[in-house]
Amino acid sequence: MMGVRRESALMRKASQSVVKSRILMAVAIGISIGCLFAFLYPHGFLSFSAPVFRSRRSRRFQVLSSECESSESLNVLKSEYAAVYEKNKELKQQVKELTGKVRLAEQGKDHAQKQVEALGKQSKAGPFGTVKGLRTSPTVIPDEPVTRRLAEILENVAVQRELIVALANWNVRRSLEVWFTSIKRVGITNYLVVALDDKIAEFCTSNDVPVYKRDPDKGIDSIGRTGGNHAVSGLKFRILREFLQMGYSVLLSDVDIVYLQNPFDYLYRDSDVESMTDGHDNMTAYGFDDVFDEPAMGWARYAHTIRIWVYNSGFFYIRPTIPSIELLDRVASRLANEPRSWDQAVFNEELFFPSYPEYEGLHAARRTMDFYLFMNSKVLFKIVRKDARLSKLKPVIVHINYHPNKLERMKAVVEFYINGNQDALKAFPDGSEW
Repeated sequence: MMGVRRESALMRKASQSVVKSRILMAVAIGISIGCLFAFLYPHGFLSFSAPVFRSRRSRRFQVLSSECESSESLNVLKSEYAAVYEKNKELKQQVKELTGKVRLAEQGKDHAQKQVEALGKQSKAGPFGTVKGLRTSPTVIPDEPVTRRLAEILENVAVQRELIVALANWNVRRSLEVWFTSIKRVGITNYLVVALDDKIAEFCTSNDVPVYKRDPDKGIDSIGRTGGNHAVSGLKFRILREFLQMGYSVLLSDVDIVYLQNPFDYLYRDSDVESMTDGHDNMTAYGFDDVFDEPAMGWARYAHTIRIWVYNSGFFYIRPTIPSIELLDRVASRLANEPRSWDQAVFNEELFFPSYPEYEGLHAARRTMDFYLFMNSKVLFKIVRKDARLSKLKPVIVHINYHPNKLERMKAVVEFYINGNQDALKAFPDGSEW
């Protein structure tokens, strides 16, 4: 029995040894096969593994390629920007040269809206009898000075951005002397003589009179040196524009005027143009209904007309507004193209003629000065000197515009109103004939 048991134990051990050897062999075979497949298929045994890897790799290459293209596009844009920047610098220089014209055009474009903005917010119409339209145009934005020298003179001479301006050449030096002597006597400091030749400039300087000599201009210099009264009168509209463009109000004055009071104390400043009149009474100065009679028309023989005597272009106050500057441009242009035209006639036509087919009238506000305060020589010699009551009134200025012997009459006005000589005006006729 003991022998049988030992044999059975030996058989079990042999059997266990065979099983272990088989397991080890299977493991060795598995490892060998695994190594073989790992060598043959380094990227995986399944068919979709390689394409997936290739797809991811190609996507990365596409991203890198896209980044390169973006970099090239950026460089192109930078070069284009540099070219545009240089072109922009050139355009800025051109725009700078045209700034004055552009600014003036912009002001004119929305002129009506600027009036509303300057005078307040838009409002509804009020009760009957309380509605008033716009009266005063807004002043322009001061433009760059035509010359720095003129700008400096105006800064020193003007008072509250307004001054008296007169044009003069050597031909009128004697009248000019009476003119500025009367201004000094009244105590006016804001006045300026625009000298049209060197001799009159020296004359003003020697008499301590503010003077401005314009830069050389062949056409203007020729008129200024040799021109008569009418030629010089036409020239003043071109020169006057320079003052308005810089934002200054000007009381334009001929030199055949005697100042007895400060005119700036009597201005209303509510219109574009405020002018003395050539009229001699309320009707002729301020307007009247004149009836035209044509008997051939029968029942309709009477036609009513509105008349007013012209404004005097030798003495008027003009504010720096768009309508005022347009007026000066119109008058100067017409006088340049119509050499036989009289500046005062053109001045009034442009100021008063309404719009009609094929013509657009000037939209400017006007005021007529008191003809007893701003007196023309017809009013003085035909009416005032013969009236005891009126002769006691002291006008602001007297303009010797109706008579040729200007210097003698100017001196007589000084004698009558300043020195109190009651007989100083008696020797002169009413008109121009002795």
